[in-house]
Amino acid sequence: MRREKGGFWVGFAAAVFHPLAFLTGGKRYEGRDRLPRPGTGGALVVANHISYLDPVHTSLWVYSSRRVPRFLAKASLWKVPVLGRVLLSTGQIPVYRESVDAQNSLREGEEALRAGRIVVIYPEGTISRDPDGWPMHARTGVARLALGADVPVIPLVHWGTREVYDHYGKRFRPLPRREIVVRAGDPVDLSDYRGRPIDAALLREVTDLLMVRVRDLLADVRGEAAPAEFFRKGGAV
Repeated sequence: MRREKGGFWVGFAAAVFHPLAFLTGGKRYEGRDRLPRPGTGGALVVANHISYLDPVHTSLWVYSSRRVPRFLAKASLWKVPVLGRVLLSTGQIPVYRESVDAQNSLREGEEALRAGRIVVIYPEGTISRDPDGWPMHARTGVARLALGADVPVIPLVHWGTREVYDHYGKRFRPLPRREIVVRAGDPVDLSDYRGRPIDAALLREVTDLLMVRVRDLLADVRGEAAPAEFFRKGGAV
């Protein structure tokens, strides 16, 4: 299978991420066959977020499928030396939260999907603050993307990355080596929602549907029951 072309900076990022992933755990990447093959179209990857290591493993999960990931990420990262250059040169999409430019980010995401790209979004907007690492109440931008482009919408989960690097707990523990699981589920069927007038109620319904699929997939990876409600940053629902 041929690889999607990414250019020098995509190769540079992969050269950095591969050893970083190796040093931070034994990786187990599953469900890569859910992604469309190069040249056959785009997909929206909807992922949970429990650690700053997640993008490393999301990137490699996509890249090992011979595709190039395009992340929607907070715009402030473009100001970080070197990282900003990599983000710009690899076609990542900056998100300007709480501003008039926020809708532009979603439009760029839709354009990338229609152009046959793989777009990755963490709908929670930040690392989960749920004490047990379950997904939080999510922003509705993910629903706009999912409904704005008729492409497969694929749930993806990470587990094990927080055990290595827990940002909120200020802990970095690469040893002993832990298994890091990245698993995709079946594409979510949104045919009942496409073509309907897009309003706040529809966006909320679709967002919650997508996050339920992510949560249930994570429960399967963890081998335990998921909570019935999504955690909110201000406290439990």
